[in-house]
Amino acid sequence: MKTALMVAEKPSLAQNVANLLSNGKCSTTKASNNACNIHEWNGTFKNEPVRFKMTSVCGHVMSLDFTGKYNNWDKVDPVELFSCPTEKKEAMPRLRIPALLAQESKSCDYLILWLDCDKEGENICFEVMNCVQQYMKGDIFSPLVTYRAKFSAITEKDIKAAMLNLGRPNENESRSVDARQELDLRIGCAFTRFQTKYFQGRYGDLDASLISYGPCQTPTLGFCVQRHDEIQTFKPETYWVLRVTASTSEGRELPLEWKRVRSFEKDIANMFLAGIKEIKEAVVVNIQAKEKVKPRPVALNTVELMRVASAGLGMGPHHAMQVAERLYTQGYISYPRTETTSYPENYDLMGTLRQQQNSNKWGAEVRAIIANGINRPKKGHDAGDHPPITPMRPAVESDLEGDAWRIYDYVTRHFIATLSRDCKYLSTAITFQIGSETFKYTGNTLVDAGYTEIMHWQAFGKDEFVPLLNVDDVLRAHDHRLVECQTSPPDYLTESEVITLMEKHGIGTDASIPVHINNICQRNYVTVGSGRRLVPTNLGIVLVHGYQKIDPELVLPTMRSALEEQLNLIAIGRADFHAVLTHTTEIFRRKFQYFVRSIEAMDQLFEVNFSSLKTSGKALSRCGKCRRYMRYIQAKPARLHCSHCDDTYGLPQNGTVRIYRELKDMKKGFGCNSCTHPTCPYGVNSTGVSGCVECESGVLVLDPSAPKWKLACNRCDVIINVFEDATRVTVCDTACSACGAQQVTVEYRAERTRLPAAITEMTACLYCEPTFSALCGTQQVTVEYRAERTRLPAAITEMTACLYCEPTFSALVEKHRAVASRAAVSRGRGGRARGNKHKNKQPKDKMAQLAAYFV
Repeated sequence: MKTALMVAEKPSLAQNVANLLSNGKCSTTKASNNACNIHEWNGTFKNEPVRFKMTSVCGHVMSLDFTGKYNNWDKVDPVELFSCPTEKKEAMPRLRIPALLAQESKSCDYLILWLDCDKEGENICFEVMNCVQQYMKGDIFSPLVTYRAKFSAITEKDIKAAMLNLGRPNENESRSVDARQELDLRIGCAFTRFQTKYFQGRYGDLDASLISYGPCQTPTLGFCVQRHDEIQTFKPETYWVLRVTASTSEGRELPLEWKRVRSFEKDIANMFLAGIKEIKEAVVVNIQAKEKVKPRPVALNTVELMRVASAGLGMGPHHAMQVAERLYTQGYISYPRTETTSYPENYDLMGTLRQQQNSNKWGAEVRAIIANGINRPKKGHDAGDHPPITPMRPAVESDLEGDAWRIYDYVTRHFIATLSRDCKYLSTAITFQIGSETFKYTGNTLVDAGYTEIMHWQAFGKDEFVPLLNVDDVLRAHDHRLVECQTSPPDYLTESEVITLMEKHGIGTDASIPVHINNICQRNYVTVGSGRRLVPTNLGIVLVHGYQKIDPELVLPTMRSALEEQLNLIAIGRADFHAVLTHTTEIFRRKFQYFVRSIEAMDQLFEVNFSSLKTSGKALSRCGKCRRYMRYIQAKPARLHCSHCDDTYGLPQNGTVRIYRELKDMKKGFGCNSCTHPTCPYGVNSTGVSGCVECESGVLVLDPSAPKWKLACNRCDVIINVFEDATRVTVCDTACSACGAQQVTVEYRAERTRLPAAITEMTACLYCEPTFSALCGTQQVTVEYRAERTRLPAAITEMTACLYCEPTFSALVEKHRAVASRAAVSRGRGGRARGNKHKNKQPKDKMAQLAAYFV
């Protein structure tokens, strides 16, 4: 018997599909990764008996990332990220999804993919195919081996119909997702790494662990900051409104509206008031009654669901979509990610409606619609993806949790409303003449509540009073007055309004819109205020203003919307994947390079709005290098900063940092330059050059305090100034073969180099290389011998010279082997800290060094 492997996107979806296809007769076992299940049953496929196995993934199987060394923020120039290699890695290694797929696909004949029917789902299809291609019996890319199920709801009818109409995975749509992932990775990481390192190294109160940039995220933030700027620059204007009240014979008062609406000149407004103030009669000159319609909604799509969840239900769009996806996998609603607002021609509207007729919430309204006949839904937009979001089975409030019920309640009421009548009301406008001025009174009365009976929050409200009057009737006019008002600024954008702007400008997709809004909230660029309004923080405002100063296109929606159009062309097979990728990457690479060159323009804004590291935080612990107090900066990310050494050290996040038994008076010998930990970048193993010539146990270590480079003994007071004006000096891993000291690399700028032949970089021994010796400043030494024991040339008994540069002294001093003669306690690496050759040598590899250090 042949075997068919089925793969769904989530474990819950796999269980529901397996139960429906097997008619509840499948057997279930735990998968090898303990996160998924294996459902098995016998059935028929392609007119032959088949053993079905269904399992699942948990979203994307693979994720895109840079290869090993390019993930190091400190060693890679961010501009390299635009061209460096990338690779696919396991998205969730702990779940071992690829291993599970490989194990379950062994010797299988068919692969049937039940992934979500959107572009991301198509991409996951090909991820699954790549995981199983070595283990399946046939060619995984053959249309006779791999099949794709298309469905929009988890119901028996939809699932079995999908099984009978299997198709092929769409490679073009998958490639468009690959392109989006790669572009977002390269662009986002390059800008984010540069910004984060630059600004967190200069300011202490940013309160953000990441200063991120995103091609979608940043234009979204731009909408919020643009509205903030409009509010800040708004100048209120004073205007005056002429108000008059008319009274009917029954004593009912009618507030009249001035036809001119308002006047911005007080003198002119007073002139109009003076013209009618003494007139006590209001004459009816026109009565117009017109029936108006408040149309029922079109079918529900993702964007509208997110808008309503934010504005009406008080839920963030990201959370609302998570709840909607759970309802979908449980079979309560149809697939919640769709751009379509038009029901398909063959959609069973009546069948879906009948499922709701016994509800105690809206059953009466549903039965009335069924009895009177459903109204033809309004024609919406057909995006060609999934049908609109609808309820798929009845539910009561006790079946679902709080937010789940509120989403289900709205989806169901919206669906019923699309089949209901329009709301109709009668609008009566009565025009009055008072002297030379015209006024109006309008009253609305409900004719037919229509769909507002089910969507009660849009109900018409109470009928307004409309007096029975005729043309030429006269009412008493009184209370003539001028009312002073002021124009008011716009309010901050709500999440609902931001979603509308993102949809309008093509920023993101229905799946990614809530993610981008959630990102700018989590990264402290905006805060969610009352009414779910997005209020930009100081950091968000400064970032956007900085982009606008350097390159406004980085924050405008036009760049992303143009890119989305290109990605859509890839999805429909009308654009080349590599051409779009290469072209877009090159554009952003050039923008990034210009951004880096112009970063000072943004830094000027940060300098005005934020505190430098030197003035932030509080004194906490002493620096191991200079022994001055470092400042503990609690704002994200928590870190320690030494203003003297200009060094910043990261700390564990989300915890409490306290001093543990620190020495109150740090003495010499207790600093970083005495640390023997094998991996410490400031310890003697990393910065030691040679043994000290003055003391028995000291090591000369490089003090990386550019531009005043020096060697300092970690035990005594010896200091040797070296390589003045060098831009960089580092200690190498290799030792000098002649003297055993560690070699040193020195770098100069081209215009300030002191190296021979105007070279800018050189690696050699500090003692054996004459060029280096000439660049190192040391104190001269005077030596005296007895006449009978002198070792100086020409039998002289006294000589003063440099201990390092004078050849006579070099021959008399075993300075470079001073480390070798030290006790083993002062160990170091290479020539700077070797013990006696008969003693145990230090291990070379890092793991062995770590073991030796701790054991």
